[in-house]
Amino acid sequence: MKIVTWNCNGGLWKKFKELENLNADILFIQECENPQVSKHQDYKDWANNYIWIGDNKNKGICFFAKPEFKLDKLNWSNIYEDHAVKYFLPVLLNNNIKLVGVWAHSNNSPTFGYIGQFWKYLQINKDNFKDAVVLGDFNSNKIWDKWDRWWNHSDVLNELNSIKLESVYHRFYLEEQGLEIKKTYFMHRKLEKGYHIDYVFTPESMMTGEYDLQIGDFKWLEISDHLPIVAEFNI
Repeated sequence: MKIVTWNCNGGLWKKFKELENLNADILFIQECENPQVSKHQDYKDWANNYIWIGDNKNKGICFFAKPEFKLDKLNWSNIYEDHAVKYFLPVLLNNNIKLVGVWAHSNNSPTFGYIGQFWKYLQINKDNFKDAVVLGDFNSNKIWDKWDRWWNHSDVLNELNSIKLESVYHRFYLEEQGLEIKKTYFMHRKLEKGYHIDYVFTPESMMTGEYDLQIGDFKWLEISDHLPIVAEFNI
C-alpha cells in the first residue's frame, strides 16, 4: 500500500495531475479545495473517492483514495475544554486501518498553536490513536522545543511512542528528531530555508517487514512550498 501526504499550498485543481505520477493508493492533501463545490470539472471527476473537511471551501484537508478502497469518516472528538482544535481528519480504511490526517493550525491560539493543537487532540483521543497511521503537516520540529512547555514536539513524540507509534522517516533513515538531513518544507520556496515539519507515524508492526519512505525532489517547489512524502508498506 502506497500512502502520500502533501501540503499542496492551495490550487489543487491545477496540480492534481502531478500526483498521478506517484500512483498512490491513498493521498492525504492539506490546503486543498472542497471537490464538491469546485468549479473545475476535471478536478471533480478526478476526486471520485474522498473525504474532505475545512472551514474554508478553498483550503481544507482531504483523504483521496483509489476507487477500490473504502473510506469512512470516524467520529472522534475535536473539543478540548470547550474549544475546537484543528485540523484533524480520522478515517477508517477498508473497515480495518485507522488513518489520522493532520494539518496543525495556529487556530488563533496565543499559547497552543500548531503542535499544541495536536497535543490537545491527542489528549482527547489517545486511546483511539492506538494502531493508527498518523500523517500530515505538523508545522513542528524538535528544534523549536521550549523548555517551559509540557506540549513540545518532544513531548508529543514521547506520547506517540508510548502507544508504539513511530516516525517512518526517522526509522528508515536512522536519523534523530531535529537532525533531519532531508527537508519537507521550504519557506518562500528557498532552498536555504528548509525545515522538516511533515511526518508519517505508524505502528511499529508496519515497519517490521519491507517498507519504504521517500521525499519528493525539488521540482515540487515549482507548485508548492512543501515536498510530498511517499510511504509504502507491504500490507
